[in-house]
Amino acid sequence: MKILIDADACPVVDLTITIAKSFEKEVFIFCDNAHEIYRDFAKTFIISQGADAVDFALLSNVEKDDIVVTQDFGLASMVLTKDAHAINQNGLIYNKFNIESLLFSRHMSQKLRNSGKRTKGPKKRTKDDDFNFEQSFKTLLKNINKK
Repeated sequence: MKILIDADACPVVDLTITIAKSFEKEVFIFCDNAHEIYRDFAKTFIISQGADAVDFALLSNVEKDDIVVTQDFGLASMVLTKDAHAINQNGLIYNKFNIESLLFSRHMSQKLRNSGKRTKGPKKRTKDDDFNFEQSFKTLLKNINKK
């Protein structure tokens, strides 16, 4: 099992690496060439810019029981079909019960934006968000290790 990070605009890259290191898990960072991110204890994959290029490169490296850190519902949905796990930057663990409604919500927001309506952006990140991510990520790692 390994950890893959969809790193473009990911606020928990360093926290993910710190936790993964304590669990002795490999970490792979995927980003485009406009956001090159290098860290100790992680292997970085730089992908050429293009629509969803990073997502598809990351997905091609996902195996059963891997964990993907992403805020992209579409990528999370594809990860789940590979019997792997996905978690967002706030600690939400994507699963077969919540992914459909998240995708539908994203679709409806896109329709509103296309019609000229404004939708809310993400709220400012807090220390509680980091705490929630840390707790959920550690729990996920422990549960997978029990298998």
